[in-house]
Amino acid sequence: MKAIIHFDVAAVVLLLILLYTVISRKMTKGVTDKIFILLILDTLFAASADIAAILLDGFAVSPGGTEALIPALYLSHSTYLIFHNLTSVFYLLFIVSLTDTWHLLKKHPILCSLFWLPISVVILIIAVNPFTGILFYFDNLAYTRGVLFPIMYAVAAIYAVAALCYLVCHRKLFTVRKMASVVAIAPLQIMAIIVQYFLPSTIVEMYANALGLMFTSMTVQPAEEIIDTFTGLRKYSAYADDMKKNFVNGKYVTVILINTINFINLQADMSYDDTTELLNNIAEKLRKANREMKLHARLYYLDRGRFRVVLHGSNRARAEAAANSINDELRKKINLCGRDAELLCSICVVECPEEIGDFKTLMSFGADFHDKVKYTGLVMRADEIFGQKQYMLMSRLDEIIERAFVNHNFKVYYQPIYSIKQKKFVSAEALLRLIDDEYGFVSPELFIPAAEKSGAIYRIGDYVTEEVCRFIASEEYKTLGLNYIEINLSAAQCTQDGLVENVMAILDKYGVAPDSINLEITETAASKSHSAMERNMHKLNESGISFSLDDYGTGYSNIKRVVSLPLKIVKLDKAFVDEMNNPKMQIVVKNTVKMLKDMEMEIVAEGIETQSMVEQFAALSCDFIQGYYFSKPIPEDKFVEFIRTNTKTA
Repeated sequence: MKAIIHFDVAAVVLLLILLYTVISRKMTKGVTDKIFILLILDTLFAASADIAAILLDGFAVSPGGTEALIPALYLSHSTYLIFHNLTSVFYLLFIVSLTDTWHLLKKHPILCSLFWLPISVVILIIAVNPFTGILFYFDNLAYTRGVLFPIMYAVAAIYAVAALCYLVCHRKLFTVRKMASVVAIAPLQIMAIIVQYFLPSTIVEMYANALGLMFTSMTVQPAEEIIDTFTGLRKYSAYADDMKKNFVNGKYVTVILINTINFINLQADMSYDDTTELLNNIAEKLRKANREMKLHARLYYLDRGRFRVVLHGSNRARAEAAANSINDELRKKINLCGRDAELLCSICVVECPEEIGDFKTLMSFGADFHDKVKYTGLVMRADEIFGQKQYMLMSRLDEIIERAFVNHNFKVYYQPIYSIKQKKFVSAEALLRLIDDEYGFVSPELFIPAAEKSGAIYRIGDYVTEEVCRFIASEEYKTLGLNYIEINLSAAQCTQDGLVENVMAILDKYGVAPDSINLEITETAASKSHSAMERNMHKLNESGISFSLDDYGTGYSNIKRVVSLPLKIVKLDKAFVDEMNNPKMQIVVKNTVKMLKDMEMEIVAEGIETQSMVEQFAALSCDFIQGYYFSKPIPEDKFVEFIRTNTKTA
């Protein structure tokens, strides 16, 4: 039966095109990239050897065929079978590299030995075949399969199935799309093996492999998802994907974080070409250090002048030396179009997972670690910025928040608010506190942003509203003579669907009048134009609930936005109070208070700590005083005692 080489020829053409595109896209640097190129080359050699073998077979059985062709026949068929079986081996290695689990395999030397056993047996059989004919032989120059020929397909199938199983075992490391793309190749290989085994003249294996590799290149290894076009380094998405794998696999790595502090300022003064040249200059310095120090590190460019260098294995020990070398290079002035540019780069060395044990904390820390310490120009270590306990706390915030609901670790504290006109305490601000069993007090500055990210903020909001309404409905509260309690709303809650219904339902549940609470929003939330927030605020205000604007003066105040919202009270931020010894600030505060009073708004001065501060803001016609001068936020029972004690003496 005459074999047809058309599929093999098509495979060679596809593979040559694929090889060109991979090299032109510079997908040649990482281990995965190199194995993928080996896979392409192996399939290309196998297809070429198959073409040569088929052509020689045809010539051998033609009238011009002679015994002199037998060595060439054995060589071409043996070469094809070697590369044919190596294809499945390289495919399995490619899967291992995609999962980045080499370190796990090294822990099992017996498993590594077993990995090479099947292909070693195949190569041995091929080597002795010209003397034994157990794999294939030539009967009157006609190619004939030997008794052990099925072992070729069995071994190829073993590696293909092993690759499929390995994928399934590490499926968490892949997105659904990538998983489907990689998994699709194995069945394609197995089907091609079956077809060619039972239909020897239908030479489709190499063509199926070529199609699979083309598909992989487009879906699993797309350069546009991995390589940054400006620097040629791996981009943010690749960094995120690689670091996630490291944490999931328990892989120990050291990350050199490089944040260019003044990048935005430099970029503002540069043209597009200058910015590109600057980024390329930094990238080349990183490549040079990687090359000269033989770090074998992965280099990444994230965005806005942020670079990352990730070291593996024994190279981790040289991370600090590498960071210092990079720092020395980056501190040198760079000449761009005749101008000297000076980089201010904060560099920090992080051991993962020893210092930072999860992906979320690493990304959060890397984004702004330079803001947490004063710039010195020296390389820092992560443990110098935060202690180990702080790292652990930050990495477990979601768990701590969930535990707070279960173990009742959330507590509502109250800070009294004093009326200057009435000369007594008339209200209070409800403030949430989290006292964890393991970590103790957890700052709202930590757990509130975490709750907003996870969505737990809505449950927290309902919890605080319920606690406040329960307190207001109590007999104790009714004896205190307070007008209302302020409840903070986060930016996420302000835009929440169903906010109005939730709040009104809780009020109805406890029989609390709407004017017994005041909802407090931050200036940051108010400055953002959002129709859902405005709609919620107006509906609640129409129901009888008043609103306060907190932290006024800390952000980018938009007076038009402030006027458009149904605000009753404005709370001056502590920053005003702290600068009242500055004559210019006194003018600012005086005019701010006058403007707000002219808009018929009530004013609370926050952060008051001394008698002189009380007198200053009273003289400015502020309505209320809140701060440590009277009391810090205190638990409910102590708050009740405080109000009762101070009702007559205030």
